[in-house]
Amino acid sequence: MAIVKWNSAIDYVKGALTRPKKEEGHSHGDYLIGTHREAATTNPNCTRAYVKPADAYKRSTPVSSDETLARNRFGAIGTAVAARKKNLSTIAADTAAFNAQKETGYKTFRQYLWHVCADEYDQSNG
Repeated sequence: MAIVKWNSAIDYVKGALTRPKKEEGHSHGDYLIGTHREAATTNPNCTRAYVKPADAYKRSTPVSSDETLARNRFGAIGTAVAARKKNLSTIAADTAAFNAQKETGYKTFRQYLWHVCADEYDQSNG
């Protein structure tokens, strides 16, 4: 970790500044990551830089069966939400139902559709 002082043209940097270059099956270099703390604080040092090795984000364990099921569920629900947003036969009813619950429930239409499609998925797949 290092405290970073940028020049006057740059306020702060958030995210990866450099990534390892992958050539012929192996990586060259490391990650250089800049962070900026936005939470209220009395510490004036709110910008940091980190260096992580090229394999820092490499998975160390195999994918479990529960994780595979969760990934499949997420993908199926995401596809259903995208299809339902474009379905002209259900859009009017979905919009009316969303507006009826908007004050007490889900704040965005996408969030509401995600909930509806997740319930349908869970009922059909036990």
